[in-house]
Amino acid sequence: MSDKKQSKRSFKNSRVYVVFFALIVALVFSVLITSAATMLKPLHQQNRILDKKTNLLEAANLLPDNEKLTPEKIQTIYDTHIREVHADPRGQILRNATGDSLQLYLIHTDQQVQGYIVPISTRGLWGKIHGYLAFEADGETVAGFSVYSHSETPGLGGEIESQWFQDNFKGKKILNAHNQLVSVNIAKGKSENLPENLQDHYVDGISGATLTGRYLSEGLEETLTQYEPVSIIFRQKKGSQTHLETLLDE
Repeated sequence: MSDKKQSKRSFKNSRVYVVFFALIVALVFSVLITSAATMLKPLHQQNRILDKKTNLLEAANLLPDNEKLTPEKIQTIYDTHIREVHADPRGQILRNATGDSLQLYLIHTDQQVQGYIVPISTRGLWGKIHGYLAFEADGETVAGFSVYSHSETPGLGGEIESQWFQDNFKGKKILNAHNQLVSVNIAKGKSENLPENLQDHYVDGISGATLTGRYLSEGLEETLTQYEPVSIIFRQKKGSQTHLETLLDE
């Protein structure tokens, strides 16, 4: 009997036991972590979608000030004022996606189209920058800008998500005096120090983030060039509000 007890103690003190016990513990924790990740995955996806919708509404200036925003409230505002559509290469608005169509969001109030939003996905210094650029119904005036995902350096390029930087975009024009597309660019310093004819097309830059500004400027120009046929259709309407269903049926 004492030999059996001694044998058990000997096994428990052996390296084999230690390794076996560590493997069992690791396996249990691995199963728990995997299970937790699987259970939380739908919640993470919901939060990502909600964050994108919040930023889209922010770009469109549809979020109320000084009001607690619950997920239900955000969804209600989104459903009331945003219509997800697509545009073909000619700029025609489509209800459903096609192989070569671009994603587009229409801003509307009481079914009257107030403007549109284009998604931004461009190179940054350390990774992709994702956001939204909203336009007035005239097809050339920026209504707002927001960033919902980036990998830029906090305090430097990361300032692209700050309110002061995003507010810079409001009221900027993407056409010059000759009605040519010039996009919106990020200045090196203050836009007010640029020649007067350029100030409408530049926003204040971020100190110490020249490359972030350059890449964002290039990405905005590339995106707005892609969406120029859409902007032209809105400009042809001369900023007049169009009924949502009428625009979709054209």
